[in-house]
Amino acid sequence: MKPVVIHPVMLNFLPGAVDSGGLIISLVGYLIVFLSLVSLYLVFRYVLPLFIHMNLRRLLRKKYGQEPPEKMPELSGEVNAAIAAAIYLYLEEIHDAEPDVLTIRRVSKPYSPWSSKIYGVGHLR
Repeated sequence: MKPVVIHPVMLNFLPGAVDSGGLIISLVGYLIVFLSLVSLYLVFRYVLPLFIHMNLRRLLRKKYGQEPPEKMPELSGEVNAAIAAAIYLYLEEIHDAEPDVLTIRRVSKPYSPWSSKIYGVGHLR
């Protein structure tokens, strides 16, 4: 296998050509990135919902003076569909109905550098 030469950089993938220090640095870098991604996943998956739930319970206790129910009652599919349809119709009603009229006015400009460039193309000397 010949070394690959790219203009100022020479990449040599032959056995024994890779520096052990560079290999360690790259492995440590990959390990740091992988562990940080795993820790972010764990935080967003488990820790953040726990904090949100605790804060919600505290706010409900403070506002209403009682404990919130442990489990919310489940709604049927028909009820969910009716709620979604009502929200959709309400949001569609909010928008103003604007007329779809497009007006095009022709504006004549006697000189434009973009249109005058074409005149120089046909006159070759």
